[in-house]
Parts: sequence; structure tokens; C-alpha cells
Amino acid sequence: MDTATQTNSTAMNIDTLRINGERIWQSLMDLAKIGETPKGGVCRLTLTETDRHGRDLVISWAKEAGLSVTIDKIGNVFMRRDGCNNELPPIMAGSHIDTQPTGGKFDGNFGVLAALEVIRTLNDHNITTEAPIEMVFWTNEEGSRFVPVMMGSGVFADQFSLEHAYAATDIDGKTVKDELTKIGYVGEQEPGDHPFAAYFEAHIEQGPILEDEEKVIGVVQGVLGIRWYDCVVTGMEAHAGPTPMHLRQDAMQVSAKIMQEVVAIALRVGEHGRGTVGMAQVYPNSRNVIPGQVTFSIDFRNMTDELVDEMDTQLREFTADLAKQTGLRIDLKLVSNYKAAPFHPECKDAVRNAAEKLGYSHMDIVSGAGHDAVYMSELAPTGMIFIPCKNGISHNEIEDTKPSEVEAGTNVLLHAILARALL
Repeated sequence: MDTATQTNSTAMNIDTLRINGERIWQSLMDLAKIGETPKGGVCRLTLTETDRHGRDLVISWAKEAGLSVTIDKIGNVFMRRDGCNNELPPIMAGSHIDTQPTGGKFDGNFGVLAALEVIRTLNDHNITTEAPIEMVFWTNEEGSRFVPVMMGSGVFADQFSLEHAYAATDIDGKTVKDELTKIGYVGEQEPGDHPFAAYFEAHIEQGPILEDEEKVIGVVQGVLGIRWYDCVVTGMEAHAGPTPMHLRQDAMQVSAKIMQEVVAIALRVGEHGRGTVGMAQVYPNSRNVIPGQVTFSIDFRNMTDELVDEMDTQLREFTADLAKQTGLRIDLKLVSNYKAAPFHPECKDAVRNAAEKLGYSHMDIVSGAGHDAVYMSELAPTGMIFIPCKNGISHNEIEDTKPSEVEAGTNVLLHAILARALL
């Protein structure tokens, strides 16, 4: 069949094309057996023997589907289905298969196996796209054993060097380079020497919004920018009984005002503002001693870097004024800064149009968590698809979603990819 005939055949079949929901669900359950935990979750830490078994299984499925396999030096694995015009850069889809120590069956794994199911479906119907299609899984997205998080995609996107990633160590002092070598996944390709035209990532939401809104598909607008701070308030510890209230230098009370302001700033600045104090240490931490020092974390997130900048400005102005009012020392240190990642309009439209064509309820949504798609968006048009997860719970062994939602998200991924690969 020549290219013109193949394209006409594809156009005739595309609207009725659907994935095999039972097949992808079974693949998810089979992969979840590798590293399964007694509570029904998965522990498949990156670059362990368990990770190797998971990688080997996914690659075996890819080869059964007729895909060629390329591995780069950080262990990212690319599995390619040829198109009619292999001079075109591929449309890529995927995620990761490493998990948290008490992880679930779907985080990351759904995106990888959804990409595989798209390819299996095209094989079933003998459809050849104009551009090649690739599925990928990235190394060490979770960061649960080695930091930085999103390591494989970060090296691929030149956000940090291969040498920096190789030198990272786990709690036992083992390096990424040694552990990657040990499991046999140091490839030959230089990270980043792998062009692609667009990237899609299907994922469970890891939050409660879709379930609460009773929507099946989330059209992800982007990933929130994140800024982390350590804040230290220093006063003077003193006896809780003899010291009058107006003479105290109470670090806890001043800290509490800052903590409340963190939440207030998040509510003021943009509809997607997030403000969290998740960790606090009190010195000397005694019930009858006025705290002399409090150290706590601050987590700010918002949809654009400009909005996070505004949150930062308000926080710094508030703490400066509070220090003057109280006479206590307030030290605010920025410890991490992840830029916001708005996704490409054409990719968002491809996801939205697919959901509408397929009749799935959908809504625009943002991601408050980081994903490999963040770094991919720096390199090419990128989009994400969310499906609900039960009670919004993820990074937990009870993480769950419905087979029908997995099927819906994969169908949307299929048609979003086809919208780009058939151009």
C-alpha cells in the first residue's frame, strides 16, 4: 500500500479507533507484580534489580510490538514505531516506571503503558502514521533513591549534566553510575541526541479535583512553578512562668504569624496559588520554655513564574516588616526554584478535542506536582492528560483508579497523538 492509500485508509478509520481497555489494564497489573507489596502497592526503586526486571518486561512488550529500542547514557529508554516518513521527528509519549518505597500501581506506569497500548492499537488496525511514534520511560523520575528528581528527563533536556547525575549517591553511598552499570542500562546514545516533534504524558491526577468535579479527563494547562524556602525565626528562650507576655521574645508566635501569612498570600495571588508549611522544628522544644528558635519550611506554587514572583515579594515584605515590629531576627533562604511549565496550545487543543470527540467529560486543570513533561516542554510542544485517582491519593500503596478511566485516558492519548502524527 502506497503512502496516499495508507493515509486515506487511516482517515476512514481514525474516528472509530479505540484502544483495548482490558489489555492495558492487564499490562498494568502484570507490571505491578514486579515489586508488589503486601498492601497491594509497588516498591520498585530506581536502579535496583527490581527496576531492572520492570525495565526488561516493558522492553520485551515493546519488542513484541515490533519496536526498535534505543537507550541513552542515563538509562532513558526509547521504543520506536516507524512511520511513512521516518525523516520526520517522532511524536513521543511516556512517563516513568520507578516508584516510591510505598508506591502504587499507576503513578508513571499508566503513562508508559498507555503509550504502549496506543502502538498496539495501531498495529491491530494496520495503521501507519506519517511521523514515527515513540514510547519512552525516563530514569529516576521519583527521586526517592537519588536526587535530583526527574533525573533522566533533566539530563536529556540539559537541565543538569550527566556527570552531576552519575555522581549522585543513595543513603548507602552507592552512585547512580555504578548502579546503572550494575543493572545493565548504561546506553550508548548521548542524552538529548534524540529529536522529537511533540511529547504527551498521560498520568493519574494525584489530586482530588477530577473526582470531586465528576470529570473523566483533565486537560492539563501546565505544571505550577515551585519555590521552596527555609525560614528561621530567632528569639530568646525563657521560663514560661516568670516571663511576662509583653517582655517575651517568642519565636513561635512570630513564626505562627508568618505561617498564617503564607496561606493568606496563596489565597490572594491567582486562582492556582498554593502555600504550605509542611515542616517545623522548635528549639528547645520543651513545654515550659518559651521557644528561642523555630525553623520551618515554606512551599509556594503558582501557574506562572510572575505569580510566584509576586508571592515571593509579598512574603519578603511581610517578614521584613514583622522583624522591625517584633525585634526578632527572621532569616528567609530560598532553597529550590522550579520554573512554571505552561503546555503548548496545540497539544492542549489536541487533548481537549480528543476528549470531546470521544464523548468524555473533561475540564482544564493544572498540575501541582512535577513530571517529566516539565523538562520536555522546554524542548518541544508538550501536553498532559490526567485521569482521576480515588480520593486523590498517590505515592501510597492504596493508590487506585478505575479501569474505565484508564481506558478513557488512553483513548484520548491515542487520538491526541494521531492528531500530531498524521499531520
